[in-house]
Amino acid sequence: MKFSGIAAENLAAMYQQAARRYGDLPALASRLGSGRFRPVSYQDLYELGACLGTALIELGLQAREHVGLISDNRVEWNIVDYAVLMAGAADVPRGTDVTNQEIEYILKHSDAKIVFVENRRLLDRVIHIMPKMDKVERLVLMDPKAEAPKGVESLYSLVAQGKRLRSAGDRRIERRISEIKPEDLFTLIYTSGTTGTPKGVQLTHANMASQVRNLPFCLESDDRLLSILPVWHSYERVFQMIALSNGCCTYFTSLRTIGDDLKTVKPTVMASAPRLWENLYLRIYKTVRQSHWIRRGLFRAAYFCSRQVKSSTFFLRGMEIDLRGRSFGETLLRGLASVLKILLFLPPYVALNATVLEKLRQIVGGSFKGTVSGGGALQPHVDEFFNYIGVPVKEGYGLTETSPVLAVRVMEKLVIGTVGPLYPETQLRIVDLNTGDVLFPDPRRSDQGRGLKGEIQVKGPQIMKGYYKDREATDRILKDGWFSTGDVGIYTFNDCLKIVGRCKDTIVLLNGENIEPIPIEAKLCESPLIDQCMVVGQDRKQLGALVVPSLDGFAELGISAESLEQLVELPEVEDRLHAEVKRCISSENGFKRFEHIHGLRLLASPFEVGEEMTNTFKIKRHVVDEKYRSLIQDIFQEGHDTHERDDRNKAGARDPARAS
Repeated sequence: MKFSGIAAENLAAMYQQAARRYGDLPALASRLGSGRFRPVSYQDLYELGACLGTALIELGLQAREHVGLISDNRVEWNIVDYAVLMAGAADVPRGTDVTNQEIEYILKHSDAKIVFVENRRLLDRVIHIMPKMDKVERLVLMDPKAEAPKGVESLYSLVAQGKRLRSAGDRRIERRISEIKPEDLFTLIYTSGTTGTPKGVQLTHANMASQVRNLPFCLESDDRLLSILPVWHSYERVFQMIALSNGCCTYFTSLRTIGDDLKTVKPTVMASAPRLWENLYLRIYKTVRQSHWIRRGLFRAAYFCSRQVKSSTFFLRGMEIDLRGRSFGETLLRGLASVLKILLFLPPYVALNATVLEKLRQIVGGSFKGTVSGGGALQPHVDEFFNYIGVPVKEGYGLTETSPVLAVRVMEKLVIGTVGPLYPETQLRIVDLNTGDVLFPDPRRSDQGRGLKGEIQVKGPQIMKGYYKDREATDRILKDGWFSTGDVGIYTFNDCLKIVGRCKDTIVLLNGENIEPIPIEAKLCESPLIDQCMVVGQDRKQLGALVVPSLDGFAELGISAESLEQLVELPEVEDRLHAEVKRCISSENGFKRFEHIHGLRLLASPFEVGEEMTNTFKIKRHVVDEKYRSLIQDIFQEGHDTHERDDRNKAGARDPARAS
């Protein structure tokens, strides 16, 4: 595929060229209300950025300095981004859910002298801790509707100042753009990872330029992108860079308004997180359960036929995951079976696709070319469901330290259960977790080591420059150009990458068994009775789990949406969840005996972003371990009532009123 976007050596030059090429085309669109968006053109966005950048230079901003940017998604975020990058500096972005301690740490550690703050409430917090931040010289309020207090600059007053300077012939911005080198930083992102103190990830213009030029699928200037993930996160940011390079328009939405905005914008492409698709999946099935029995029957028939046709087509096109290398005979037999399935189920599929499945596809606007889900693992049943009904949900993989994309599914390689083939120019090796030996690629083996599990290590133009002011941490994770991801993966026989879990997430039982909790948690969350969960058991004899029940799953009990505490106190809820966990994580479902859950405790409050979860909905296991330490210890107490629980479940199974 030939890249058709703008390929510039630095991002500021890309912004400049985009204004020339795309001119009056809409670049960004802010939501004004239901069905209404206000666009900003490429030319206007560039001019606003150039004016603000000129004002920043006038204030004394030097090339290669760092500028704090604490804000959620909005057009002003991009104006500041344009200004800082075109002035030859690097931004230090973070969302408004940041704590005061994080603000203090990040701004002090990053040496930021100028800090942009989204709104008055956040500004008051920053002002409160200003005495502790001796390096910060200026604060700038971004919200045009809020009045800046004395001593604080207003973003649009700076834009007006820069406009006057440029009208008088000031062209310092153009000179700064021409002086930016590919190895210069464009951003310094502090990770909000699942463990440890935030580290400043240094990403260069060359890092992001490689992501833009290697895009493995086509975008056109009439494509519409819906932005819902935090723009300060590298995953959403790379999507915006790619959109700006290709002349697309990005529309800002939120979790609260996305249902309405999907119908209004009718997006063609979207970056998303697994949680969005999990919620949509649950909403669809809830609607189906509440519908007339004829509609339920039609839905089940349509999905069954679609599943048979799509899964058979995937197999024939080499797009079914292969972890062990199928023989020619097995491939031939399964190929014949797939052809027969298609012949048998294609006629009813064609009829039901138009009458049933098309209505489901309209939920995402009806013009969807596809989404790339990232920032966490997509649950297998959710992955299959949307791809089988004709909503192309691709999955990508990467880290902040890798700018972020390392692998992504494309339509030609949409292998469910994997994150697709490697991103162009990316090298990969799978390394033994214990010995450090390279398992893949191994030239001594005929299969090169495909199907073997180990730590994922990568090399490529997207790998970060290093952690800011932390040589020790950089050297620990980056050796001879190879970056250790900390993720456990397998390279499949159809040349895709499958993520198994995290090295640090691996639970080691007392008997030495190594267990990846993520597949177990994914299976548990397939249950309509379970909203969230976390598997525990490090250095224990067996596994346990913390479970957040689903209020929708127990809707027949008549508990209100605000009464999770009341729900977890009901004995029948605990009994049903014990039985459900036992059913899900069983030998019949492919789980080994040491992977079975032997005890659980119910949580009366869900995991929240900023508390127990990161912005990309990954569980902060160390936070949950600490917060619920006593509950976890209770699961593994000597003489725990496991046998009593089994007896109660048997009794419940005999009593239809208590059986699930």
